[in-house]
Amino acid sequence: MKRRIFSLLLSITIILNLNIGCTDARAEELKLYSLSAVLIDGDTGRVLYGRDEDTARPMASTTKIMTLILALEYGNPEDMVTVSSYAAKMPDVQLGIIEGEQYKLNDLLFSMMLESHNDSAVAIAEHIGGSVEGFLDMMNKKALELGLSDTYFITPNGLDATDENGIHHTTAKELALIMKYCIMDSPQREAFINICQTRSYTFSDYEGNRSFTVNNKNAFLDMFEGVIAGKTGFTGDAGYCYVGAVRRNDKTYIIALLGCGWPNNKSYKWSDSRTLFSYGIENFNDKTILDRNYPLEDIRVNNGIEADKISVYVDDELNMIMADWEDVRYEVDMPAELEAPVYSKDVVGSLRIYINDELYGVYNIYSADEINRVNYRYYFQTVIYKFLM
Repeated sequence: MKRRIFSLLLSITIILNLNIGCTDARAEELKLYSLSAVLIDGDTGRVLYGRDEDTARPMASTTKIMTLILALEYGNPEDMVTVSSYAAKMPDVQLGIIEGEQYKLNDLLFSMMLESHNDSAVAIAEHIGGSVEGFLDMMNKKALELGLSDTYFITPNGLDATDENGIHHTTAKELALIMKYCIMDSPQREAFINICQTRSYTFSDYEGNRSFTVNNKNAFLDMFEGVIAGKTGFTGDAGYCYVGAVRRNDKTYIIALLGCGWPNNKSYKWSDSRTLFSYGIENFNDKTILDRNYPLEDIRVNNGIEADKISVYVDDELNMIMADWEDVRYEVDMPAELEAPVYSKDVVGSLRIYINDELYGVYNIYSADEINRVNYRYYFQTVIYKFLM
């Protein structure tokens, strides 16, 4: 360790209150049909609005966004997929593929996403994972890699299922975070968005014996400006579900809806989608939360040669969309003094940022200067210099 800290840490708390003269729109609960719903910032994953967003529920065919992104990341679009007996026997909604037929992987991806064909999803899973079980292992491992703690896949198509570990499920928040990965973080995000935005797609089996045209069932594409991706779903246990993303003015908003009505309430999901996206667009704007100009006090340095204090800085930037009523609080932890030597870019403290009293992130504070420690040679030279002067 390059230095010793002799004093107690100073704790400096600065509160930035942004709600002066503003009405807190959170005071009015949004009118939603969904049992669970969430709106998140696509750039940061921060929850902007939630209703039971951490409650585990079945998610029906919204499952297929995970199936698609894994197929894009691990498969070759030109691969030939041979249809198994098991895949061909999947219940509606189905493309109607027949055991032994072959299709390009890319064609089955459009079938699965645009019209939510369950047989195509299983054929894809078997091809990518070697078996359905192998693919489910990939799905659940990816969920863990994304930091999801309450998502569990039992089927690649979202059909209701139960095993010894529970039911096929996720939460609204975690489903939205899967979509964030698909459109913002995955190396295959552009291919994912391209499929989601395709209105109609025509293809045939490898032999050319049968041809198909699939049409996108995400009606919200033409209901709301800026929709870049989305997937619907329905099962008896899950009800109507939807996960979608909108991009407006370089800002991305993601929603997820679970349990959004049962027949005959098919349109509820579109009403909730419009409500949540409009809420985000109307209430959240760009804010600079942190940059290198954040004010920090110098730190005193004992037994240094060049100077008796150092300046410090943070080397991070944080920009996000925030509502006017939200609070940002900063906590700075730095020593009152340091013992030389101190080197440039040494970590000398930390800055914690809280948003609405929840810890958002911790950022290092660095030394901007270098101060060497006094030694016998320094004292000897000092004495000689004073003697000669």
